[in-house]
Amino acid sequence: MFGTTFILAIQSISRHKLRSFLTTLGIIIGVGAVVTMVTLGRATTAAVQKQISSLGTNILQIRPGQGFGRGGGGPRPPDFKPQDVTAIAKLSDGARFAPEPLSDDEHARLRAASLEGAPEHVLGDYPDWLDASFAAAFGESRAEEGAALASRAPLDLRVNTLKASREEAAEAIGELKPQATRWSPIGLRVVVAPDAKSPAIHAEPAFLKGQIEIQDEGSQLAALLAGAKPGEQVIDLCAGAGGKTLALAAMMQGKGRLIATDHDKRQLAPIYERLSRAGVHNCDIRTPKGPNDTLSDIHASADLVLIDAPCTGTGTWRRNPDAKWRMRPGALEVRLKDQVTVLDRAAALVKPGGRIAYITCSVLPPENGEQIRSFVVRHPEFAVVPPSQTVTVLWDKAEDFAAATLQSAEGLLMTPRRTGTDGFFVSILRRG
Repeated sequence: MFGTTFILAIQSISRHKLRSFLTTLGIIIGVGAVVTMVTLGRATTAAVQKQISSLGTNILQIRPGQGFGRGGGGPRPPDFKPQDVTAIAKLSDGARFAPEPLSDDEHARLRAASLEGAPEHVLGDYPDWLDASFAAAFGESRAEEGAALASRAPLDLRVNTLKASREEAAEAIGELKPQATRWSPIGLRVVVAPDAKSPAIHAEPAFLKGQIEIQDEGSQLAALLAGAKPGEQVIDLCAGAGGKTLALAAMMQGKGRLIATDHDKRQLAPIYERLSRAGVHNCDIRTPKGPNDTLSDIHASADLVLIDAPCTGTGTWRRNPDAKWRMRPGALEVRLKDQVTVLDRAAALVKPGGRIAYITCSVLPPENGEQIRSFVVRHPEFAVVPPSQTVTVLWDKAEDFAAATLQSAEGLLMTPRRTGTDGFFVSILRRG
């Protein structure tokens, strides 16, 4: 009965979702169990039979961390027992409702449990339809970059310098043994064992007092590279829950005018409490109300407009390991259009000599360098600030950080493999 119910459910799933679902299920309950369930359920579609036939190979694609947020990274097949191979071979007998018998090559690959000779997208643990974009971004290193995106992310904290120094914050959470982040001068990192639960930071007195916030070091660096200064007029155009808004406020030292807005007012809901806890008093939150532009009173007067752009989030796969398998090509097209809209909106807000900080948590070239090149064609009054100048805000870390990133004429890219952070692209554009 359960097998029949199982088949009725999976027959309505698309091919890609079916592949991902069966692979993950195989890890949880065992490959043989999945094959048995499908066979007993009398699968009647070729798609199901094909997926079961290739299930053993699919299993070898799984990395520690996929779907479970556990660390490890790198090509390492899971524990695969000989009886699993035997079970698959026995059930794959070509009968009416069973897959075709396994070939010699399939037998050998299953018994070897090896990824040798596997395609780059398998070694890198990312969807095959993204291989061209990964190749454009990373070339021959794309498998290693992808594998790093499948590792477990550390717990990074940003120190709120409006309330504490890094040393004071580190002492306040001393029991967690925080370490100074490698690049960010305001960051702390708590290393969590692969199988351990993350500490309850939200219950720490230092968090409740507004001394620390959870923020990946890459996100901290992206905000720092924007170069907000005290006394400036700064607009966070895609503020969301306010992570980078808080960082900007600390950089401005409570001086100047900071405006936070977002096209989706629901995204802004948490920002009020966060700003209050952080002791920020110079932030004006503009909540969308109907069709009217919340920034209609601002005409080419902003010193800095920060765009934490809507994107595919491929750079944050360490924190959302299932997202890569839910992502579809159509999502990229939607995000590209959203990015064009927000960039064009920002262009009208910046004063001569002012700048746009364009940030994505994506590693895909169409959302990063290609998007910037198109923007400059549409708005020739803007020019990209060379990354070598952008990184100078990091002082003594600037040279090493620049060497670690992947730089282009349009900006710089951080990745887990290169900088030990989430994947972030940053481009600073100055208006002439």
